[in-house]
Amino acid sequence: MGANELSALLWRERELLELLVFKLEEEHLLLQEGKSRWLQHATREVEQVMTLVREAGLGRSIEVAALAPQWGTTENATLRELGAHAPAGPWGEIFAAHLKAMGDLTTQIKELRDTNERFIRAAARSAQETMATVSANPKTYDASGTTGEPVTAARIFDRNL
Repeated sequence: MGANELSALLWRERELLELLVFKLEEEHLLLQEGKSRWLQHATREVEQVMTLVREAGLGRSIEVAALAPQWGTTENATLRELGAHAPAGPWGEIFAAHLKAMGDLTTQIKELRDTNERFIRAAARSAQETMATVSANPKTYDASGTTGEPVTAARIFDRNL
């Protein structure tokens, strides 16, 4: 394997990171609009893309390990180290461009993930506060419009007799 194959894998990884940004933005819009009905689907899609990103990262590691000794560095070299050891020509700049783009995408992903997490926490807190204010013994209105006794199974049973 060589630099061309590694560059192709890096393009694929960048596409997957862009897809992850898109899926996180979808999730964000659902959270922002309170569309909890579709949130489970969006979260599953985010997880599926994350699995693909992890697999692509593994493929990248394998390609780097194969190319690194040819360029005079260790098999566990980072992309930055590999780019620094690139032979004369365009490869150093190409790998630097991939690295920058992937870093920018990673920053966007972290920001969206953090924002979505804050929305989810706020929604959970709101639901807990709402549940805390719900009365354990709700009362009903009688024919005159005043509240009567709490609704209980015994009271419903007595009324039906």
